[in-house]
Amino acid sequence: MVNFNGELVEGNGTILNADNRGLQFGDALFERLRVVNGDVFFLEEHYLRLMSSMRILRMVIPMNFTMEFMEAEILRLISKINADKGYEIKFTVYRNSTKKDAANVNSISYVITAKELEHTFFTINTGDYEVELYKDFYKNSTMLSNLETTNKILYTVAEIYANENDYDDCLLLNERKQVVETLKGNIFLVKDKCIKTPPLTDGCLNGVLRKKLMDIIAKLEDYQLLEESISPFELQKADEIFLTNSIDGIVSITKYRKKNFNDVAAKALIGKLNAAARLSLTKTV
Repeated sequence: MVNFNGELVEGNGTILNADNRGLQFGDALFERLRVVNGDVFFLEEHYLRLMSSMRILRMVIPMNFTMEFMEAEILRLISKINADKGYEIKFTVYRNSTKKDAANVNSISYVITAKELEHTFFTINTGDYEVELYKDFYKNSTMLSNLETTNKILYTVAEIYANENDYDDCLLLNERKQVVETLKGNIFLVKDKCIKTPPLTDGCLNGVLRKKLMDIIAKLEDYQLLEESISPFELQKADEIFLTNSIDGIVSITKYRKKNFNDVAAKALIGKLNAAARLSLTKTV
């Protein structure tokens, strides 16, 4: 079951035509959100990021496309499945097709899909999570790289490389050979009492959980937050490395080459992240 422009249709039905711009040109954006028991985590942050991204891509935003509308459309889909569970929601917006060029397109469509979550709140992974640098192609350090678009060819070929070499994830570099993120989310590096994450100007994704965790770390007395570029040479000197995304929360990286990492900071932060998630629910009630 999917929500296509407000109409609930079977998930295996045909809803996209061959000229779809998201399919043909990657002319689409998406938000991945957690919904648990009918509550949308960090709804306002996801909505504002989507609106900002649509404006950057010069998509026309319908007058009724409010935060309340976005929430209602997500929950309408969930109610037809089972509202009492946790779901990963993918809310995709794309520019409608036309026989003319993109400059004449003045409307958008949306598709909402749901996948059941294993855990209702964020948990720390307990198994091995090994990563390696991916150096065949680079991510450009431009504003477009900050957006969550459907153009994921770099991530696809890097994931194939990771699978072929038995890695759980890969670290992506920009054209200046700075570490910007992993295939699964934003990266944080811990050394002594400093927690560092790359700035958006390096080309990393403008992740909702990245910003939320930065706000949390900035208020801590035990750690100093640094928004600075990360060199590949820093990786093996780090005490800890973890990634963040809106579905998994925090994922601890356990190994990079010959270096094994701890998860002290990640464990200290996961409870605070769950508290922030619960707080976000009370703000939208």
